[in-house]
Amino acid sequence: MKYHEAANFLFDLRRFALRPGTAVTAALMDHLGNPQTAYDCVQIAGSNGKGSTARMLSQTLQEAGLDVGLYTSPHLDFVGERIQVNGRSLSKAALTEFAETIEPYVTDRAADGEAPTFFETLTGLALWEFGRQDVDVAVLEVGIGGRLDATSVVDPVASAVTSVTLEHTDVLGDTIEEIARDKAQVAPADRPLVTGATGAAREAIRGEVGDVVLVGTPDAGAEAGIDVGVSYGGREGLEGLVEITGPDWAVDTRLSLLGAHQSTNAGIAATLARQVADVDEATIARGLRNAHWPGRFEVLNREPLVVLDGAHNPGACEALTDTLDSFDYDALHVVIGVMTDKDHHSIAASLTAADHVTTCRPDRDRAEDQDVLARAFEQETDATVEARSDVRAAVDAVIADAEEGDAVLVAGSLYTVAEARTRWTRPVVPETVDSLPEADAALARTDVTEAGAWRMRGKAVHRLLGARVRPRQAQYLKEELLSLGGECAISGLNDQDEENLDVLMMGTLAQFKRLSEKLEGQPYGLASLAEEIRAGAGIGLEPVEADYPWTGDRTAVMGILNVTPDSFHDGGAFADPADAVARAEAMVEAGADIVDVGGESTRPGAEPVSAEAELDRVRPVIEAIADLDAWVSIDTRKAAVARAALDAGADMLNDVSGLADPEMRLVAAEYDVPVVVMHSIDAPVVPGKAVHYDDVVDDVIDELTERVLLAEQAGLDRSQILVDPGLGFGKAAAESFALLDRLDELHGLGCPVLVGHSQKSMFDRVDREAGDRLHATVAATALAAERGADVVRVHDVAENRAAVDVAQAAADTRRPDAN
Repeated sequence: MKYHEAANFLFDLRRFALRPGTAVTAALMDHLGNPQTAYDCVQIAGSNGKGSTARMLSQTLQEAGLDVGLYTSPHLDFVGERIQVNGRSLSKAALTEFAETIEPYVTDRAADGEAPTFFETLTGLALWEFGRQDVDVAVLEVGIGGRLDATSVVDPVASAVTSVTLEHTDVLGDTIEEIARDKAQVAPADRPLVTGATGAAREAIRGEVGDVVLVGTPDAGAEAGIDVGVSYGGREGLEGLVEITGPDWAVDTRLSLLGAHQSTNAGIAATLARQVADVDEATIARGLRNAHWPGRFEVLNREPLVVLDGAHNPGACEALTDTLDSFDYDALHVVIGVMTDKDHHSIAASLTAADHVTTCRPDRDRAEDQDVLARAFEQETDATVEARSDVRAAVDAVIADAEEGDAVLVAGSLYTVAEARTRWTRPVVPETVDSLPEADAALARTDVTEAGAWRMRGKAVHRLLGARVRPRQAQYLKEELLSLGGECAISGLNDQDEENLDVLMMGTLAQFKRLSEKLEGQPYGLASLAEEIRAGAGIGLEPVEADYPWTGDRTAVMGILNVTPDSFHDGGAFADPADAVARAEAMVEAGADIVDVGGESTRPGAEPVSAEAELDRVRPVIEAIADLDAWVSIDTRKAAVARAALDAGADMLNDVSGLADPEMRLVAAEYDVPVVVMHSIDAPVVPGKAVHYDDVVDDVIDELTERVLLAEQAGLDRSQILVDPGLGFGKAAAESFALLDRLDELHGLGCPVLVGHSQKSMFDRVDREAGDRLHATVAATALAAERGADVVRVHDVAENRAAVDVAQAAADTRRPDAN
C-alpha cells in the first residue's frame, strides 16, 4: 500500500458520522493487542485550553527526560501533526503500515455496520504508534466531552478538565452542569482530577468526582478552595509572566502562550506533570516556557502587529481580546472565518473592539459563507465590514492596508488560521532533476500515483518547484501549467476536505514567470502563490542589502575553533587560550570569513558542561580575537553563554540545538545578530539512536520551518537566520549525503544555508576513517558550494577555502561577462 492509498483509506472513514461511546474504539484496540496498556496515559478534556495544556504538559515531561506521545486535533497542514512523539509528527510510513494492518478488520466491521469512524481510527493509530515508539507517557486531548469520547478507552493515570462552556449540546447536554459532569468522567481511578473550571461547572465537577485539585487565580477567593494558585503578571515582550504556587512547590516562569487564561492552563499542566513524574520546579519552568502551540495567539509580525488565534467560540474570543488588550495599537483589523455550527452572533459580539472586519470562507465544506458571517458582524458591531471569499487574499490585503501602528487579528477557526499561516510557513522548494531516476524519486516524494508518475517522468527532467497547497489550488495550477506547456504532478490523495496536497510543478523559467503573472488577482489563495513561485524559481529577487560574510555570490568559510578537551576531531589541541588565539589567526590568514568558537562538545556521548565552565573556556579567546579581520561566532546551546560571548565581542550565534533554550532567539533579537539554527534530534548526539525520516530533506525542511518562524517572531529577519541541516545529528550516513546532494532545496525556506560536514563519520560510507577524512571533506565542500551553500563550516580552512574558490571560479564562467 502506498501512502496516498493509506491516507485515502483513513480519510474515507469520515463518511461514518461521529458517534458517542467507546465500544468500537475498544474493539479496535483489542484487535491491535491493546498497546495503550504498556504506558501511562493522561487525558485532558475541556471546552477551551485543552490543546494548549496538552502541549505544555508534553513539553514539560520531555524536559524531564521522558519519551512522550501527544495526541491533539485538528491539524493545520498534515494529519500526522495530530500524533507526535517527542515533538516529531507521525511519519507517512507509520500511517501506511497502520492502514495496512487494520484494513481487513475495518472492512469486516463495515460489512456489519460497525466500522470505526475517522476520529476513532486516528485515536487507535495514536495509541498504536505510542506503543511502537515505546513512550513513557501519552498525553491525549479529548475530542468531545469525556465519558463517551474515543480517548476514554484508556485508563488514565492523571486527567484534567480545563474549562467548561456550552458546546456540543446535542451530545453533552443543554446546561453547563450537564456538560461539566460529562467531562468529569475522564477522572483517574486513584488520583485527583485537576480542573480550572469555575462557577457552576466547578461545583458540578466537585459533585461528580470525589477528589479534585482546583487550579485558579487568587481572586477566586479562599472559599473556593483553590489548591494550586496561578498569577499572571502581564506580558513582557512576547512572553507572559506566570507564577504557580502549590502546597509545597512553586514555579516562576514565562510562557510563549500569551494571556491570563494560559496561566491557568500552565497551572493545570504543572500539576499534572507532578502527578505523572518526579519533576522539579526548574524543569517545569523550562518546559512551560518551551511549549509553542502554532495558531494560538501567535504573533507573526510587529509593524503592524499580526496575531493568529484559532478562537472559535465566544469564550475563546473573549480571552483573545483580553490578551490583545495588552498590546498598544491604533486600529484593529479582524480577518475571520468560522464553521457553520458556531454561534456567529456571539462571536461577533465578543469582538466589538474591531474597527474593520473582513469575513472570509476557509476552503472547507463546513465553512460558513463569508456574506452570512458579514451580516452577523454588521448587526453586532460598529465596525466597517467587508466580505472576501479567500482567506489568504483577505490577510494579504488587510496587512497591506494596515498602518504600522495597527493590529491585524486572524481568528474564528483553526482552518482559517491554517490558510493564513501559509504566508509565513509554506516554502516553495526548488528541485534539480537531471535524469529519469531523479525524476522518479521526486515524483515518489510527491506521492503521485504509479500511473501518473509513468506519464510525467520524462517531463520532470526539468526545473521543478514543490509545494503543499489546497486541492482547489492544485487543480488550478495543473490546468494553468498545462496551458503554458508545463506540467504539474499532484499527490494521489483524493480531494480531501481537510488535507493539503503535495504538488510538483514542472516548467521552464519563462513558464513559471508567466504562471505567476496569471495567478495575480485570482481567488482561492492563488494570488499569494504567485509571489512564492517567483521566489522559489528565483525570479526577480532583490539582493540582500545586509553586509554579512555570506551575502553576495561567494560561499563563506567558517573555521571551527574547539576550545574543549573532548571534541571529536581536535579535542584538547586548542584548550589553552594562547593556542586557540594562534589557531584563529592562522585560520583567518588562510581565508576564514568566520571563526566559530565552541566550548562544549556535541560529539556522541559527550557530557554537558555548565554555563560557567563553558564561559571560562570561550570568553578569553573571543576577547582576544574580536579584532581579527573576520567575524567571530559563538557555538553554544545556552543563552547565558551566548549573551556573555556577544558582550565579549562575538558577532553571531551558532546553536546546534535549534533554539532549544527558550531565551536564545530573544538574545539574538536583542543584540540584532545572525543566528544559525540547526536541525538536530539530539545535541549531543545519542549513540545508536535510530531516527525515521519519510524523506530526510523534506522532513528537515518541514521541521526547520517552525524553528525559523520562532526566530522570526522574536524580531529577526530571515537574512539573519541561517539554517543548518545538521549532517550527522540524528541522520545516518546516507541521509547526510542526501542532504548534501539536495542542499539547494533548503533555500526554499528563504534563509541562508550553512552546512557542517567537516571530518564527520558520514565519510565512513566512502571508506574514510577518523583521521583520514580531509580529502573527503574538501570534496564535500566543493559539492556544497556548487549546490548553493552560503557558509561551509570546516576544521581545515586552507584546503576548503581552495575548494570553495574553485567552485566559484567555475560558476563565474557561466556569467555573460565572464572572461
